[in-house]
Amino acid sequence: MPQNTKGQALIVMGVSGVGKTTVARALADRIGGRYIEADEFHPMENVAAMAAGTPLTDAMRQPWLERLAIAMRQARTSQPDTPVVVACSALKYSYRDILRAKNPEAIIVYLKADPDMIRARIEARTDHFMPPSLLDSQLAILEPPAPDEACVPVDASLSPEGTVAMACEGLARRGNAGTLTSS
Repeated sequence: MPQNTKGQALIVMGVSGVGKTTVARALADRIGGRYIEADEFHPMENVAAMAAGTPLTDAMRQPWLERLAIAMRQARTSQPDTPVVVACSALKYSYRDILRAKNPEAIIVYLKADPDMIRARIEARTDHFMPPSLLDSQLAILEPPAPDEACVPVDASLSPEGTVAMACEGLARRGNAGTLTSS
């Protein structure tokens, strides 16, 4: 594991269907990190709302994000030499602020792709609660990372391997991941 990824928090963000889970898992494997899936922290009411095609409100998201932020910090403090890689939509700046409140050094890996390609991915899924109808609401509230956020933008239209490689290259360019580009 590269020396300067110790204790690092990486938030793989983007709209549903962009590949967060696949990329975050592969990135965690590649850097010897611990993977955390944000969807596992949703209360059942949130999952039921999304499955029914109802977009979540900020009030519905806040407790979920707070629980996730605590889990991230606990993972980092329980294994301080192990990076933590989180798959989380983190669509708004304010949502990312909730995560950074307990993980101020977190780096955003922002997955972006053409909405039509993302919609096709969602429509092809059979194992997820998020229906294709909610993509438009996610795109509508999406706030791409601001210049003051530590961020690596990544083209998610590549293969999963290509997307992870691009993320590692971007992290290395930031100086936060050293030799991440080596396998």
